[in-house]
Order: sequence, then structure tokens, then C-alpha cells
Amino acid sequence: MSTASFTVTGMTCGHCVASVKEEVSEVPGVQEVQVELASGLLTVSAEGAVDAAAVEAAVTEAGYALAK
Repeated sequence: MSTASFTVTGMTCGHCVASVKEEVSEVPGVQEVQVELASGLLTVSAEGAVDAAAVEAAVTEAGYALAK
């Protein structure tokens, strides 16, 4: 199992957090998703290596972006 952290930009409320969590949870292999609204911290745990491109695509699908 591996874990990766990202910073999500643009979230302003609990609904934003839920949207990001829902989309990232659907990425194949993802086991656990934690999102902190105040910091924008997104922590993803997966069976194998975390697919950063797939996580970024899921965050984009939710309507937000990852900080570069």
C-alpha cells in the first residue's frame, strides 16, 4: 500500500470536500481518501502506486485543481 499527498485549490466548503472525495475514491486502486478543507490537503492511499495523473483528472472532474 502506498500513500501520496496533494494540495487541492478552490475548495470553499464541505460540499467541495465531498465532491473531491467522491471523484478520487473512484480512481482504480484507491483504498482511502482524506481531504482537509482548511489546508486543501488531499491524502490518497492505494493498493499499489498512487496514479498521480488519475488523481489529478478526478480532482479536475470534481471542478477543482491541484496546486503545482
